[in-house]
Amino acid sequence: MKSQDTPFEGGPMDGRVLPVLLGPTGHPPKTYRIPVPDAAGGPPTVLVYRRTPRGHSRRLGLVRGWKYVHDPEGLGDADRLRWPWSRPRRDNTPHGKPDDPTG
Repeated sequence: MKSQDTPFEGGPMDGRVLPVLLGPTGHPPKTYRIPVPDAAGGPPTVLVYRRTPRGHSRRLGLVRGWKYVHDPEGLGDADRLRWPWSRPRRDNTPHGKPDDPTG
């Protein structure tokens, strides 16, 4: 498999360059998750990085490479494309007050 040296920005991995495996299209994955073990033996903390373009070419505007930017909320796929026939996203926030007849 092919790999590409990809820089990381923000978070604990800031400034590091790691080889990341490329997919069948020649691009690295959209999100990169790094499990960090807990020193006390608890559950590992997962760092989430999101792929962004490193730069664009002048003439055609093509992507000139990729970099990973730290996603502190860890929502990796929350803003991905949603199709109309997909299941609705789970939303646990209440829509109005229980005593309000309009809400």
